Amino acid sequence: MTDQQESFIAHLMELRDRLLRALIAVGVVFVCLMPWAGDIYDILAKPMMATLPTGTHMIATGVVTPFFVPVKVTMMVAFVLALPVVLYQAWAFIAPGLYAHERRLAVPLVIGSSALFVLGMAFCYFFVFGTVFKFIAEFAPKSIVPAPDIEQYLSFVMSMFIAFGITFEVPVIVILLVKTGLVEVAKLKEVRPYVIVGAFVVAAIVTPPDVVSQCMLAVPMCLLYELGILLARMVSRPVASGDGNALVVADADTGSVDRQ
Repeated sequence: MTDQQESFIAHLMELRDRLLRALIAVGVVFVCLMPWAGDIYDILAKPMMATLPTGTHMIATGVVTPFFVPVKVTMMVAFVLALPVVLYQAWAFIAPGLYAHERRLAVPLVIGSSALFVLGMAFCYFFVFGTVFKFIAEFAPKSIVPAPDIEQYLSFVMSMFIAFGITFEVPVIVILLVKTGLVEVAKLKEVRPYVIVGAFVVAAIVTPPDVVSQCMLAVPMCLLYELGILLARMVSRPVASGDGNALVVADADTGSVDRQ
């Protein structure tokens, strides 16, 4: 084999090892949590149960649904708890191909991405679910007794968790765009009106068809976009040029300069 083929195979083997370690981390957490799978689902169902009429319960229409749904919920929780390990394995795989200043930035991004994703899920659980389920319960006709199916409920909450988790990653995405030189901070400010409109369009697609939940996704998205711009400005520090007529922006890590 040529050196290029050997290098490619070596990369594939390392990728396999990294994926295996990430799966093992998720699996270990999952096995540890399995004895409390039912309790974990009860915690997930609390926002819905709080809005149901007294004496009403959620239902399971499938024969094995009462077993598989708590298992799926436990697996989701295990993945979230093991997310730092998963992201670290991804970072360790790509780190050898990064410059020194890029590796210094990668570690805070891994930690920040994990924290922001979990924060997005927490915001959804503690604030969005209660508001949305209460709105739906008040809007429903009095002749209807709601009895949500647990499998459909799981599908709904997982889609909402993913939507809010990704939404809270907006600052990281903005910083990466600026740091890689794909977009300038001035351009991000210029397209702000389009981002606001896009945020409400995305919220209308991924959330239930009510104004409350759409606003609770779109407004944080816009605020996090502004936070991303603020943090992106801190990545590059302004340095006054000698001619007094232009501003030279020096990258804090690479030392490269842009004249504006």
